[in-house]
Amino acid sequence: MRQMKAVEVREPKGPLQLVQRDVPNPGAGQVLIKVHACGICHSDVFTKEGLWPGLRYPRIPGHEIAGVIETLGPGIDEWKPGQRVGVGWHGGHCGRCERCRRGDFVLCERGLVPGISYDGGYAEYMVAPVEALARVPDDLSDVEAAPLLCAGITTFNALRNSGARAGDVVAILGIGGLGHLGVQFSARMGLETVAIARGKDKEELARKLGARHYIDSATQDVAQALGALGGAKVVLATVTSGKAMTAASGGLAVDGKLIVVGVSEEPVEIHTVQLIMGRRSVQGWPSGTAADSQDTLAFSAATGVRPMIEEFPLERAAEAYDRMISGKARFRVVLKTGRQPAGL
Repeated sequence: MRQMKAVEVREPKGPLQLVQRDVPNPGAGQVLIKVHACGICHSDVFTKEGLWPGLRYPRIPGHEIAGVIETLGPGIDEWKPGQRVGVGWHGGHCGRCERCRRGDFVLCERGLVPGISYDGGYAEYMVAPVEALARVPDDLSDVEAAPLLCAGITTFNALRNSGARAGDVVAILGIGGLGHLGVQFSARMGLETVAIARGKDKEELARKLGARHYIDSATQDVAQALGALGGAKVVLATVTSGKAMTAASGGLAVDGKLIVVGVSEEPVEIHTVQLIMGRRSVQGWPSGTAADSQDTLAFSAATGVRPMIEEFPLERAAEAYDRMISGKARFRVVLKTGRQPAGL
């Protein structure tokens, strides 16, 4: 049996440990992927800390996976070995529950998540259901593609489904792992992009990424500043602060929408009159399906959207995870687990 390097968690709150495992075999409707890169996402805390109900250990984390198909399981004829693929948060669906019957696969009642429901990408190989696969364009390297399969699809999909049209004022709240991609997507969609962050130190970067306006939430009233621009059609909240979301919601235009993609333990507080008298709304947005991931990758390749990344070898996964948790990474941490394709 072939062996591979993998990084696993053996118990809730346990350390990330480098181990040798047998290379898994794909079953019916599955493929074996040789992993080239895997992003480290904050959602990996679900596995590391044992926060996901029913999680079984040991488990290999990772749901921002880019690599190539090595072996096809029985019953697959639309994919082929050697094809570049990615797998994101949406790691499979049942096809039978009420949500799936209505085509809402990302909210499947039995939905699968790589690194949670089954072993993920902190390894040299992993097995994934065929419905979780997204094609990776040749113009993207594996380390560039990996973060786009979670942070990228989340911001891209939220924006393209927001109702905002070219020329509308759209604010990206937070310039971090999600926000630095959100600014790029917003600008390349033709939206009048406003970046909101705490302090002046991120203004230069925000403008380089495509923001036309910058609001320093430490010294400016965010709602007033957005109001001076006519109000925001959309505020995409990528931060983990409910208070910051509350402050930005006051700057929504009539029919404006606060879209929440950042997870906060604090509530978002909005006066009902503010909602009623301006037809304003608050909406959460999950990531998307494999087809949405494929659209995200294609759009990014075509328009030059790229994540800012810090690379680590698989053997330093524990250090890389700590770097992500510390909040010091600029802005996505990626494990490089295999050789990049020629020419990339």
